[in-house]
Amino acid sequence: MSTVSLSLDEIFDLAKKTLLANGCDDETASILSDLIRNAERDGSLSHGLFRLPAYVSGLKSGKINGKGKPEVKKISASVIKVQGNNCLAPVVLNKGLPELAKAAKENGVAVLAINNSHHMAAMWPETEKLAEEGLVAFACTSYKPAVAPAGAIKPLFGTNPISFAWPRPGKTPVVYDMATASMAMGEVQVAKREGHKVPLGTGLTKDGKETTDPAEIADGGVLLPFGGYKGSAIAMMVELMAGALVGDNFSFETADKDNNDGGPPSGGEFILAISPDKTAGTNWQEHAEEFFKKMSSMEGVRLPGERRHKNRLDKGPRIINSALVEKIKSLVIKN
Repeated sequence: MSTVSLSLDEIFDLAKKTLLANGCDDETASILSDLIRNAERDGSLSHGLFRLPAYVSGLKSGKINGKGKPEVKKISASVIKVQGNNCLAPVVLNKGLPELAKAAKENGVAVLAINNSHHMAAMWPETEKLAEEGLVAFACTSYKPAVAPAGAIKPLFGTNPISFAWPRPGKTPVVYDMATASMAMGEVQVAKREGHKVPLGTGLTKDGKETTDPAEIADGGVLLPFGGYKGSAIAMMVELMAGALVGDNFSFETADKDNNDGGPPSGGEFILAISPDKTAGTNWQEHAEEFFKKMSSMEGVRLPGERRHKNRLDKGPRIINSALVEKIKSLVIKN
């Protein structure tokens, strides 16, 4: 595989130039480019530049509004609602998260319900941002069907990621972000591009047979939930919380309405923020740190998010697939 070395600033500039050339205003392009750069910085390769061509597909088809502005409404003291207005989710989150954090600090707990936005980024940015505000955070979103419920061979669930973050004032938060599928589809697609096999149990072929070939899963096959029936139940929970609970689509409804341009479909997101200062009192941090110390002392164990935060300390260039960079450059429309 041919690669090229790009600095973090070059990654940001490449993303922003591409987005500006394909219908985004400066605010949207800057927010999304920052997210893409940070994903590459932290080693979340399936959510970095790899996603940019799909964003452009949605912008070109008109499905995504690169200049739209979300509307934030306070439904009650602890319920914030944001109408995405076909904006990209990072733009929606940029407006909604500060309101959520404020409500959670005031009331102890608050919910952010997002409608009609296009989410295809990693989910750790939103929960980590809340944890940096001293809040415990949980988020989930659905997608188009790609995962078969346990016992089935046809998709019904999206990859339905969940993210959780715990604040550690003075330290980096404990954060995890994971698909309820055995593997995120973006990671399967990266494995396909780079010629890697995937573990048995990741997914099935279009004929319902187990396979380690990512192409057979990505091209007409189906992913499986992690942990069999347990992962399937969590994926179902995400469908309900990011669909019915926030007043948005289930994954199968999203698929029925999507134009299949390759870009992220419109959907909902559920985010919960809790203030441990309100629920636990004054010693919650010390108590939690005792637990993390105990956990970290066990051989072979690392806290969720540690690897990403370690990658973040490296400010040097990142190695990017050359073909991907050339593809992205070809998307810049010359006026």
